[in-house]
Amino acid sequence: MKNLTKMATIILATSALLVGCGKANSSANSSSKASSSTAVSGKVTIVGSTALQPLVEKAAENYQADNSKVNITVQGGGSGTGLSQVQSGAVTVGNSDIFAEQQSGIKAKQLVDHKVAVVGMAPVVNKQAGVKNVTMDQLREIFTGKITNWKDVGGKDQSIVLINRPEGSGTRATFEGAVMNGQTAKKSQEQDSNGTVQKMVAQTPGAVSYLAFSYIKSDIQALSIGGVKPTDANVTNNKWKIWSYEHMYTKGQPNKVTKSFLNYMTSAKVQKSLVKDLGYISISNMHVQKDASGKVTSK
Repeated sequence: MKNLTKMATIILATSALLVGCGKANSSANSSSKASSSTAVSGKVTIVGSTALQPLVEKAAENYQADNSKVNITVQGGGSGTGLSQVQSGAVTVGNSDIFAEQQSGIKAKQLVDHKVAVVGMAPVVNKQAGVKNVTMDQLREIFTGKITNWKDVGGKDQSIVLINRPEGSGTRATFEGAVMNGQTAKKSQEQDSNGTVQKMVAQTPGAVSYLAFSYIKSDIQALSIGGVKPTDANVTNNKWKIWSYEHMYTKGQPNKVTKSFLNYMTSAKVQKSLVKDLGYISISNMHVQKDASGKVTSK
């Protein structure tokens, strides 16, 4: 009789355990479903700065790998296009190398600024020019057309071929703000993307233009200015003057999926690896800050 009683107790205990496991599994499944239902989903369309484009494209690719219900489209077109398109509501995010306040026709108060990185920019020349360093005055005179041959700045006897960026380019606005001192650049051919400019300078003898650091490759020569090299370290303390923030503007506060991606852009995962790997500078590394008027102060 004792044995029967003992066996009954074991059976009851086992049944209780199985019921408990069933409840636990049910709870886990419910939790999984809840987690799945809170996952972000939706579409984000991003247009604008070609200087920022490579970083956003790669970050979007990585983000979508972990968020399969999100579709992110990234296109160039220039900072002016990005700002006007986001202001009109045609796109979700407008990428820009300049503050919205610096772009004509943009109502900056309608937009929300999300700074995601810093980009350095540098004058670049075809390697055959034989020049590696110029003064700021010489650089200005090259772009105003006062200097027309590389021999006049220590290079080869070769005519200078100017390649500029179109109006509305944030890269152009940044370069002119730091270099031109209010003077107007000589009329020349214009190209609307960093990638196209990089290829043209590499392939055109005597060519000169300017590029974001992330586009400067071994087949072109970046120029130092007054002996100061275009490096990340020199940007962080403003020894190198040609730099800007990379902005991602939204019209008003971003929706859930857009906010999630913007948070990802400023996360350690992007800022401590992708930003550096692709030739940008994390805002957290900057020892100075710049406002919309171009005034630079220590942090």
